[in-house]
Amino acid sequence: MASSSSYQLIFITLAIIIIAILVPSISAVEYVVGDETGWTTNFDYQAWALGKEFHVGDKLVFKYPEGDHNVFKVDGAGFKQCAPPANTAALTSGNDVITLTTPGRKWYICGVSQHCQVGNQKLLITVLGDDQVASPTPTPTPTSSPSPTQEDQPSTANLNSFSRLLGFVTTFLLITGLLGVFFA
Repeated sequence: MASSSSYQLIFITLAIIIIAILVPSISAVEYVVGDETGWTTNFDYQAWALGKEFHVGDKLVFKYPEGDHNVFKVDGAGFKQCAPPANTAALTSGNDVITLTTPGRKWYICGVSQHCQVGNQKLLITVLGDDQVASPTPTPTPTSSPSPTQEDQPSTANLNSFSRLLGFVTTFLLITGLLGVFFA
């Protein structure tokens, strides 16, 4: 018959394994760019991004009617000039999912017609690494537009971080409680 300390060791090991499996899926957030409006012209994507905290592992989903728009990942100059990179294929499915794999600034534009230049169909975000926290920045005035040379950090009360932590803690307590009942 196993001792009480053996059961505790098994309990702790199982809890760690389950948490290691579940934490990445709990912490990742999927953002539909533009929310219910989706990816379209004449929408303020910088205002949409304001207050959101993007982290490595999160996903951006660009939703739009297939054939009406597309998505290009560009650099700061391409963002400013609304110029898709040469020899790069656009995302065109109408339900394009981009996983944010590295921290730093990320720029996206629509390369259809004048959608970026005239329709302002472009998005600039800052992706935070695991060890980074967003710092509040002043809200831009309605007449100002973001420049890719400005340091844009999401202004937030860290609600996404709190949600991630709350999900992690809830899952941890649920798992440890269930395992505790099972091994009691």
